[in-house]
Parts: sequence; C-alpha cells; structure tokens
Amino acid sequence: MTQTILITGTSSGLGRATAKLFHAKGWNVVATMRSPDKESELDQLDRVLVVRLDVEDTASIKAAVETGIDAFGRIDVLVNNAGYGAYGPLETTSDESIRRQFDVNVLGLLATTKAVIPHFRKNRAGTIVNIASIGGHLAFPLGALYHGTKFAIEGISEAVHYELGALGIRVKVIEPGAMKTDFGGRSFDFSNDESIEEYQPLVQSVMAAFGPFMANGSEPELVAELVHSAVTDASDRLRYAAGEDAKQILAQRHSASDDDFFQSIRAQFGIGRA
Repeated sequence: MTQTILITGTSSGLGRATAKLFHAKGWNVVATMRSPDKESELDQLDRVLVVRLDVEDTASIKAAVETGIDAFGRIDVLVNNAGYGAYGPLETTSDESIRRQFDVNVLGLLATTKAVIPHFRKNRAGTIVNIASIGGHLAFPLGALYHGTKFAIEGISEAVHYELGALGIRVKVIEPGAMKTDFGGRSFDFSNDESIEEYQPLVQSVMAAFGPFMANGSEPELVAELVHSAVTDASDRLRYAAGEDAKQILAQRHSASDDDFFQSIRAQFGIGRA
C-alpha cells in the first residue's frame, strides 16, 4: 500500500522540498499551505493533493486532515513544518507579534498534531515529525520569541513521544542549523525601535551576523533527506541534528558549561556586561 504524508507549510523552503522528495519516493502527499490557489507546481503532480491549511485556523486544520484521509484512505506521517522566526528586542516587540509567533510555531503545531492523533491511534501506527531547530537547545541574542517557541517544541515532542509511543505512534524531531530558505525574508519578522539607542549596537551586530550564517546553511533538499531517513528508519530515535553546522553547534553547547558558552556568545556578538 502506498503511504501518505501530510506536510504543513509546503509553499516554500523545507516544506516544499520535503513534499517533492516524498513524491519522488512514491508516496502520496497532502501538501498544505495557506494559499493553495497560488500554487502552480505541486498541484500538477499525480499523488499530490494541495489543500488549504492555516495553522492559526483550527477549522482549516481539521478539514485538511479529513480531505487527505478521504483522498488517500489514510495518513501515515505528519510533518509539522509551518513556522517563522520573530526576532528583536523584547521591549520593542508588539503584543500582537508575540502572540502570533506562539500561535503559529507552537499552538498551530499542537492543533495539527491533535487533529491527526485519533487517526493514528485508531490505526495503532503513524509518525509525527516536528521541525524544531538548534535554536531549541540554545538561544541567540534578540531571539526570545523564536527560541521560546523552539524550546517549547523540544519539550512538547519529548513529552508526547512517551504517551504516543505506547500507542504505536512515533515522534521525531528534526533540528536544522542554518538553511538556505526564505527564513530571512518573508518568514522573518524583526522588530526594532531605533529611538531606543541602547539596543542599536546589538541589533546591528546580530543583523550583520545573520546574513553570513544563513548563507552558509544547508540546502533544504538535504534536510528533507533527513526527514525521509527519520520517517523510514523504523527506530524510536527522537532527535536528529540536520546539517554539519547543527551537529557542531549542538556538540559545543552540550559539552560547554553555561558560563563558557554564554561567554562565547557575548564575544561573538560584542556584548558587554554592565
């Protein structure tokens, strides 16, 4: 039987690369996005169903899951990929931006996961893949919101892998480092208030470092290959570092003391201490 994967956020980046890869591997693909009417590539492929899903709209989540099951008979894998990054000094970030970052990256992931669990539980099988980040183990300056959501995904995934594992449902966490996607473009929300002068040196330092960091990142197709490996490896392994930079940075973080690691970050971004 041909297996079926449902992926959120397939309009670009890793979600799109993952949809193409699984299709090429012979899977049925439920490719979800907020604006399917704008899609002109994935909807031309056989075994690919392009469906509207907005993680901030619970009704659209339930409808997408039901549509996928109706079309292909079952869903075997969910990839929670939809998300974006909000950065900037917390003081200058609006309440609306704070809420939306957690609505999309955390509450949307929870809602989508809840929507597929009954189906997986009934089948006593299924795999949930959560796209986290190295930013779920360490934090960079000005990233309180983004890192807060990725730390949350790590905790959520670790907790549910116990309760769902007993039901035959596997949970996988993919932890990319930098990726060559539009994370720095439309998937990036930066807040700043130039009138608050105290933050501006740090803002400039972070923005100057961000470009080269992303430019040296992994291609989304390579991370998609790791998603496929995690889904098909038949193991109960939870976490997968994606990219050589991710492996190196996570190894450094886990081997260093807080004091040593924080000192290295302060030095990297030129942060002094009062």
